[in-house]
Amino acid sequence: MKIKIILPVFNDWEALRLLIQKTYQLYHGKPYHISFLAVDDCSSIPYNKEDFKDFDLEVLHLISNQGHQRAIAIGLSYFADHNDADKVIVMDSDGEDQPEHIEALLEKAEQEPEKIIFAQRKKRTESLLFRVFYKIYKFVFKLLTGNIITFGNYSLIPAKQVKKLANVSELWNHYPGAIIRSRLPFDSIPLDRGTRLAGKSKMNFSSLVLHGMSAVSVFVDVTAVRIVMFAAFMIISSVVGVLIVLYFKYVLGQATPGWATSVISGLFIVFIQGFFIAMFILFMVLSSRRYTSFIPYFGYKKFIDFVE
Repeated sequence: MKIKIILPVFNDWEALRLLIQKTYQLYHGKPYHISFLAVDDCSSIPYNKEDFKDFDLEVLHLISNQGHQRAIAIGLSYFADHNDADKVIVMDSDGEDQPEHIEALLEKAEQEPEKIIFAQRKKRTESLLFRVFYKIYKFVFKLLTGNIITFGNYSLIPAKQVKKLANVSELWNHYPGAIIRSRLPFDSIPLDRGTRLAGKSKMNFSSLVLHGMSAVSVFVDVTAVRIVMFAAFMIISSVVGVLIVLYFKYVLGQATPGWATSVISGLFIVFIQGFFIAMFILFMVLSSRRYTSFIPYFGYKKFIDFVE
């Protein structure tokens, strides 16, 4: 079986070398031919080809930094045009996606050969603060999109599904979200996350927030509808509140001096806010439909500087 592993890289050359070396050691003598496609996201640390001369590695050097999600999209699009494997595995280059789990992904794929198989995170190794914010991110994602996301990039894709995925515009923003949105069949298995093989993580609070916003942006129309519904609830609640206040004041005569006016003013502000939120979101979504979405498969080549 031919397996192609696609890895986005930004300066993590030492971790990548250790990861590839570890992978070869684990699967030496097994019935797999494993090759690697690294997407260099315009690293500031130069790639030393001599460090990787013993490995079956191809490197796409991007002309500018695009972020790891777009690097994955470019790698998948490039593979779609140079399909030389039966299975594609997407994993991070720092070693936190453990190569020991490749066999588990392959076994699951044997049971469900048409599906994309994700590694569902059973145990994470980040700091407590990071894990807390990650849980908040998953909650907000569920609230805004109605979907549950319990996995990251680490996944196995049947090679014949890659071109379909590369033609999904949402892939440009967020890889797991694009698969959920694309309706391509997928499943997951619970696997522990490992630790970095070298270097320090570049994911900070700002990166996590931007990553979360990218995931939500994949479902912008669904999110817009949910926000409009919330705004409508605010409008209806304010109208009902005003009617209740007027009833107490003019029918029951129980309002204290100045109380009714203050409450009505507050509810009027809520009404105005809800109305403008609803209108803004509605017009934003409708106006976005005028523009053609970017399809990674048809535009990826302009981001590649050279290949080696």
